[in-house]
Amino acid sequence: MRKRRPRDEAIAEAERGDRRRLRVCLAASGGGHLRQLLDLEPVWSRHDYHFVTEDTALGRSLGDEHPVAFVAHYGWGQAKLGAPLKMLRGAVANLVSSIAIVARHRPEVVITTGAAAVFFTVLLARVLGAQVIVIESFARFEHASLFGRMTSRIASAFVVQSAQLARHYPRAQFFDPLKRLEGVAPPKQPLLFATVGAILPFDRLVSAVAEVNASGDIEERILIQTGAGGVRPSGLDVVESLPFSDLQTLLRDASVVVCHGGTGSIITALREGCHVIAMPRLQRLGEVYDDHQAEIVEAFEARGLVLSAHDADGLRRALAMTKTRERVLATTDPVALRNFLDEHLSARAARGK
Repeated sequence: MRKRRPRDEAIAEAERGDRRRLRVCLAASGGGHLRQLLDLEPVWSRHDYHFVTEDTALGRSLGDEHPVAFVAHYGWGQAKLGAPLKMLRGAVANLVSSIAIVARHRPEVVITTGAAAVFFTVLLARVLGAQVIVIESFARFEHASLFGRMTSRIASAFVVQSAQLARHYPRAQFFDPLKRLEGVAPPKQPLLFATVGAILPFDRLVSAVAEVNASGDIEERILIQTGAGGVRPSGLDVVESLPFSDLQTLLRDASVVVCHGGTGSIITALREGCHVIAMPRLQRLGEVYDDHQAEIVEAFEARGLVLSAHDADGLRRALAMTKTRERVLATTDPVALRNFLDEHLSARAARGK
């Protein structure tokens, strides 16, 4: 008979339902980073978990049902955009909060999808003995993130989600979660919903929608989510932010979604069978710290899932294409990743007894 290995013991224990509950920290900045952790709920809900994230509409909605601690926003790219003092102030505030959170919860395992806003949380938890599982963001198709490069050295497990990125991390686990769904997209209302994401305003996108509408090329009713402090075109329905539940309702109704190039916004719209027109934020225009959104949009467009636009003319062309284009359904399928994480946590729980 084959001798049972420690990992086999852990899996068998999980199946019996008597494994030890771990203190698990779920660390992610706002937007798509945080949404991917929500897809992993069957894994972390079995443990004593808490979230660490930024104070966004999604984060606040999450706090209605789950334990959530907020840390200040900062990004390493702020220095590249000429705001080093703003970055430094955010980083100091973030460090102070992270120290208090890690000292209070003393996590045994950290599962993180990045990025900068949770770096101190991840590092401090690791210093105090926590195992760290890093999931390189789905937003990274070709180039490794700075967060990934820095945390790969302290991670007990490292996950990538594109074959191209796997070349940067030869020892990483690779899971491709993107899945196109069969079936007919659900019926929709004549609604165009434009969204800039959870954190930053994106005036180029909002202004493009307003310009195309002014020229009479948008037939649908329009609602725009602008982000805090974003431009607010006159004569259009505009909100700065939305609770996640309201966002989901809008996506169920909207026939067209115009969004930035974040994976969270794109995937959430594709799950509801919307026409998706994605406009990536660009580094050269000072809208984002690097061009990972351009990579994301290119990868999704190559798979036939979205249309892209960079300005009002591009948006006008994309809208015309939606009139003859079938809506598609797509999602992320995290089953393989969930199984990997569940086995890892089961083994960790067994060793801690």
